[in-house]
Amino acid sequence: MSKIISICNQKGGTGKTTTTVNLSSSLAELGKKILIVDSDPQGNATSGVGINKNELEISVYDLLLSKVTTKDVIIHTVFPNLDIIPCNINLTGAEIELVGAFSRETRLKRALDEIKDEYDFVFIDSPPSLGLLTLNSLVASDSIMIPIQCEFYALEGVSQLVKTIRLIKESLNPRLMVEGVLLTMADYRTNLTAEVIGEIKEYFKEKVYKTVIPRNIRLSEAPSHGKPINYYEKTSVGAIKYMDLAKELLPEEYGSKLLEINDLRKRDASVGTMEEGQ
Repeated sequence: MSKIISICNQKGGTGKTTTTVNLSSSLAELGKKILIVDSDPQGNATSGVGINKNELEISVYDLLLSKVTTKDVIIHTVFPNLDIIPCNINLTGAEIELVGAFSRETRLKRALDEIKDEYDFVFIDSPPSLGLLTLNSLVASDSIMIPIQCEFYALEGVSQLVKTIRLIKESLNPRLMVEGVLLTMADYRTNLTAEVIGEIKEYFKEKVYKTVIPRNIRLSEAPSHGKPINYYEKTSVGAIKYMDLAKELLPEEYGSKLLEINDLRKRDASVGTMEEGQ
């Protein structure tokens, strides 16, 4: 049974697109059929899987405006088991064009209902805002994954996002739940990372994933090569961590192999400077 997950945080720079691309690719490597929906006008998830967003003839913009069918706009990437509904800057206009449209909040949901059973997971890369595009993503989703950067003011704006999720659950999508909270850009050489992890765990409790994504040069480099991290540098710490996260989403298959967060912290501390180097 397919699961649709929005990867969302109204705050930019949290690793949202990085997570969308690399978690999707890791699950695809594990044999799961994956669809990425790029719903961020920047189109970085699109270019992150090797597609030139400037050469697209149709995109998620056309899908939301009901100009094409869902199957028309899906692109099969060069990476096995990984498809994408691409995006480019045209999507910026959709916020305005959809304001007066009929059933404006459910456009993406109806589009994904056509094909969701063909995939194990659908991941929606949402824009860093709480506008109409994000609303469409959340209405279409079964759950939301919230990436939070391990830096000062990490929880800034999260309470508003949680409030929005609650309102959508009450009025538009009763099945919506928080899938989990992902800690990103961790640097265990600083005391701040440990403090932020403590704050986030206290706020979200058991919803925090065991896997923590470190700062990693290879993760930063991979998008410029149009490759997910497991195809760009499979042995890097970033690739290993996103594979850990992928397995965490498959507890029935990999649950016994997952490390507790304290073990992860010890392992990360042991690689120290290697996190930046690899």
